[in-house]
Amino acid sequence: WGLMMMVQARQPVWVERAGRTAWRRVQPLVRAPGGLMVAGLLWALMPCGLLYSALLVAALSGGALQGAVTMLLFGVGSGLWLVGGPWLWGRLRTRINAVRASWGTRLAGALLVGVAGWALWMDLIYKPSLWCR
Repeated sequence: WGLMMMVQARQPVWVERAGRTAWRRVQPLVRAPGGLMVAGLLWALMPCGLLYSALLVAALSGGALQGAVTMLLFGVGSGLWLVGGPWLWGRLRTRINAVRASWGTRLAGALLVGVAGWALWMDLIYKPSLWCR
């Protein structure tokens, strides 16, 4: 997948098609009154490792008040990023678009190839070598 992204500078066609098909089905629901709120609620209910980590820290914080403060701080930090991220992206988008057109996808493909190679190395070469020591 990463090699295809590096060579073609785009996602595979079937992934694009699948994403567009899914969006066509979801778009009428999002455009309905209250649809954005429902979509956001459903998105928030999706499992997220960072959220589960925050919940674990809150559960181990020593009390209900400390746990509530932990989750409040997590919510404030997340909220700041959710507001600031799109604002920052809007300011940087015009500068990035020229470079992003092809090289951003190629870079993502190269990173994917690198991570996949590292994962294969760790599972196929490194871990078995621990048994030989």
